[in-house]
Amino acid sequence: MNNKIVARGAALALAIGSTTAAYASMGNIGTTYGVLPSDVASAQALSMFNTQVSAVYYNPAYLTKDPRGELTMGLLHADHELRATSLGGANPPNRSGGDVLQDSPSQHTLIGLKTDLSSLTKLNHPIFFGVMIGVEQYGEEMLAFESQTSREGQYFEYGRQPLFLNLGGATTLWRGIDIGASARITLHSEAELVATTNLAGDTQYEELNVSAKPSIRPILSATVDMAETFCPNNEGCWLDGFETAFAFRGYSNTNTTVDAQTVIPGTIAPPGLNLKVTTLDSYQPNIYSAGLLYGGERFRVGASVEMQQWSELEEEFDSDTIKDQAVNSNVGTLAFQDIVVPRLGAEYQLNDNFMLTGGVAYSESPLESNASLDVNYLDADKWIVGLGLTAKYKETRFLAFPVRFDLAYQYQKLESREFDLYATNSPTFPQPYETVEADGDVHVFSGSVTLKF
Repeated sequence: MNNKIVARGAALALAIGSTTAAYASMGNIGTTYGVLPSDVASAQALSMFNTQVSAVYYNPAYLTKDPRGELTMGLLHADHELRATSLGGANPPNRSGGDVLQDSPSQHTLIGLKTDLSSLTKLNHPIFFGVMIGVEQYGEEMLAFESQTSREGQYFEYGRQPLFLNLGGATTLWRGIDIGASARITLHSEAELVATTNLAGDTQYEELNVSAKPSIRPILSATVDMAETFCPNNEGCWLDGFETAFAFRGYSNTNTTVDAQTVIPGTIAPPGLNLKVTTLDSYQPNIYSAGLLYGGERFRVGASVEMQQWSELEEEFDSDTIKDQAVNSNVGTLAFQDIVVPRLGAEYQLNDNFMLTGGVAYSESPLESNASLDVNYLDADKWIVGLGLTAKYKETRFLAFPVRFDLAYQYQKLESREFDLYATNSPTFPQPYETVEADGDVHVFSGSVTLKF
């Protein structure tokens, strides 16, 4: 019996057994939707200039812009309707849900904290610290895990999101120049099982060890207030209101390794059948970002651009025992490309209490190929539009500082794209068994409450 085939089958059984009608994804909430409502509303165009604690992910240097402490609590709900319409084929699967391939939501509890740590030192220099956490299923699911092959096709980026955890700090380097660094933390899990079992699956003499270790990846950034840096003593400087920001987010991933050893008396003698599965559940590439902001008395307008290095994901799939055939096959070969994502957003202060935020972005699909053997990933270029409302109450009965409420909505439109579906166990192999047209709609709703201190 081929151990690799057995391992893939075991991993697939684990994935199906762990959950139904739910899909893990290669994304995270920060890149796929936006962390806080202000990021969701601007389609992340103003995220590099966000004074809230989500800056610890997008641009930690911007933590310096508001010296007050901050506690933020929020919720995010992303509703998907991702479709795969059959265009015909020699051996199409039976899709019980019709054209709708995925409609399970992603639902997050968000908690953020920012504070000034300068009182811990004798340097009399501001040092800011921030931490941002997002947990799936409204706080009930710390680690969303599912990795599988699929005959029907599966969407690459959308679905349940793994634990989102970032922490970091920032300080002012020189006149108008702030720098920051933070860490993106993901989990690498390992499970070892040794058991004796009969043919009915009843086990005895079991030994199970499970462990998880953090993987820490860097985020580095810098922000420049143009007027303060280049003409600090000239109040009429033409650079007034302009800020630039630059950030690098290192790649991160979440993976799981399962090592099982089974003995079946009279059938499989000691040391037994060894099944080892290593699979990648989520991945974020190296991302290089640059942004430009212009702010007036009652408005801010900003633009940013990201370069995402998805092409390196092919090497990660090489060591994935469930999906490695997709990057190593001669037909239906999975390939990725680096992409550039432009974003444009604006804020307008309606009055002392209310502010509107809006944004738009366009993102190409990182999937360069239109096929992936057995895995059958689907994805498409997409338009992203966001709108949000912020309410600030400066005076409250019990609190010394203003309270901020944010609501946001975002719509993502996946454009139509055709894919060929391949399966090694299909009678048509090495030809595709079906061609589908993928498209979809994503609706994101987000809200938060921010307390200053």
